[in-house]
Amino acid sequence: MTYFDQFDPYNSRQPQAQGLLSAGWRPYYRQIDPKFLADLVLRDTPELAHKWFSLNSNLANIAGRNEFAWWANMMNLFSTEARYHVDDFWNYITPDPPYPDHRFTDVLSVETPIKPMISRDAIAIDHVFSRLREIIILKILKFLGRPTLITQHYLDRFFYFPIEQFVNWERLDVINTAYGYWEDPEVWLQIDNVGKERRLTLLARDLSPLVRKVTHGLAVMLSGYQSRVGQIQSQFSIRSFPQEIQAFTDIVQQAILDQDQLAVLVSGEPGTGKTVWTQAIAKEILVSLGYVTFILDHDAVQNFAPPPYLERICLIINEADNLAQDRSMEVAQYSNKTEHILSLLDGTLYRSVIDEMGMQSDQKLVILMTCNTTERLDPAMLRKGRIDLTCEFTHRFV
Repeated sequence: MTYFDQFDPYNSRQPQAQGLLSAGWRPYYRQIDPKFLADLVLRDTPELAHKWFSLNSNLANIAGRNEFAWWANMMNLFSTEARYHVDDFWNYITPDPPYPDHRFTDVLSVETPIKPMISRDAIAIDHVFSRLREIIILKILKFLGRPTLITQHYLDRFFYFPIEQFVNWERLDVINTAYGYWEDPEVWLQIDNVGKERRLTLLARDLSPLVRKVTHGLAVMLSGYQSRVGQIQSQFSIRSFPQEIQAFTDIVQQAILDQDQLAVLVSGEPGTGKTVWTQAIAKEILVSLGYVTFILDHDAVQNFAPPPYLERICLIINEADNLAQDRSMEVAQYSNKTEHILSLLDGTLYRSVIDEMGMQSDQKLVILMTCNTTERLDPAMLRKGRIDLTCEFTHRFV
């Protein structure tokens, strides 16, 4: 379908269009769509007839005024009043400009560029999550490439940007709200100008395939000043570990395939390779299965909730014995971290209410935890149903 007519120099004389026209935008003209008009004739005949006769009546009234000469009445047919009546009828018999369907269940939004945020008091977890959404949205836009069409609404006028002139979204001038559309897959991008930033919003019937594709190998580290978003790395391969650990790894891999939620706890003295093993699991097993890895410290775990737009999530929590301490100990009574990690392991924290229409309904979670000793852990954490698999690392890993 052709959405737009060719550029008309008449519109270049309208002041509100000057900025957009000089930036390459072109006026949008509503066009007759035979199918749309046929539906009006068959399904809304009375209203169509009413508007048709109202248009002719108004034009006849404008052209037949007794107080004006005949030639003046003819000139009135080109007046603002006459144009208003013609435009009203024309807008009725032509389809509205392409517009995103806000009934789409999958929506991903962020204001960009993300402002840096550093705090000595707490990890800026919201800032890191915003950065993660920004990276995912920008990766999706890069993957989708050139859209089918680009439109913008400004001062009650619609404009379109010629697709052949499109370079990238950063160079596109947006005064109010612009829309990009990809016919296959059916995805909309809404760009809102919010001062110095832009709000990017992706809307689709199903964003999950695109999110899975662009988050391959993605990892988030939330640990004080080291918080960042990047690609998961592993210093050692799984096959470089002792045979007993490799055998345990095979059990973990099968459990990951079989279960929607899995919690694994490995213990051992410092230097036995617990942390590098969790990284190897994430790199060699979970990345290929579409998992996004979050490496969390104590403060991050306390404020963490799995993002609903990610289908598969891996949490790596080091030094869990300092996090889920036995609540009978005095030091553990001054913190609610134990309750939080127990809720996370139970699934009650993020699965108590699930939007069945969104990506969260199929979300899978793998939690890999390390500790030096299990003696300080709260007994409730080791209860069946919270920790699925445990292993003690004794081999000194060099």
